[in-house]
Amino acid sequence: MKIAVLVKEVPDAAVQKRVDPNTGRMDRSGEKNLNPYDTHAIEAAMQIKEGGVAVDEIIAVTMGPESAVRALHKAVSLGADRSVHLSDPAVAGSDVAATGYALAQTLKRENPDLVLLGQQSDDGECYTIGAVVAEHLGAPSLTQVIKLDVEGDTLVCERQAEYGYDTVEVKLPAVISVGDAINEPRYPSLKAIMGAKKKPLDAVTAADVDIDASKVGADNSAAQWVAAKAPPQKAAGLIIEDEDTAETVEKIVAWLDERKLI
Repeated sequence: MKIAVLVKEVPDAAVQKRVDPNTGRMDRSGEKNLNPYDTHAIEAAMQIKEGGVAVDEIIAVTMGPESAVRALHKAVSLGADRSVHLSDPAVAGSDVAATGYALAQTLKRENPDLVLLGQQSDDGECYTIGAVVAEHLGAPSLTQVIKLDVEGDTLVCERQAEYGYDTVEVKLPAVISVGDAINEPRYPSLKAIMGAKKKPLDAVTAADVDIDASKVGADNSAAQWVAAKAPPQKAAGLIIEDEDTAETVEKIVAWLDERKLI
């Protein structure tokens, strides 16, 4: 079995997310990291491999600027055997549909039996990229999977739903978005971190994976950015300070009563 894990470079959780007012794209000039949701997908791939399934290799795949190499190094340090980096000005600014198409073209070159990815991205909060990729690959797709077992050429998946849990069987090849409840990602060892840069990394362009340039990029995306504005600032909170405890309590009760909270 060959497993491909889709990963993404996102702004670090400590960085305040901003939109570039000129382009409508997220400002990615600050500190960046591997999308935390994707670490669960890498861990799921590792557990399949360690669980006795004959996995030939685990490949981390991303689409992004040159800096996204760092996210791939992190993915390799967590267990991926090698990585593939699609980076090309032609795909910059692609919306979800165009990104899914570009990633699917990249995956076709690898022909994996199983594609795993996290339930969402930590920047755009998009849950749908797995379904878009699956559509272009002509493969079944499941989301919010929290348990995954391989039985021959079949996956037995348990997924979260609004009303409880579903147990679904799908035939390979398949595209599976895992929920963050599926596992607890391991920490990379120092040896793995140091050796990550030495693992094979295949840098490809849009032409290398037969991407139709008319289907990708900001200008060719169906979703077009028009404008953005910052949310209104929150009003300052009320601080009640008084040395007289009884008077302080009276003020608090009055404040709550005014808002029909008691």
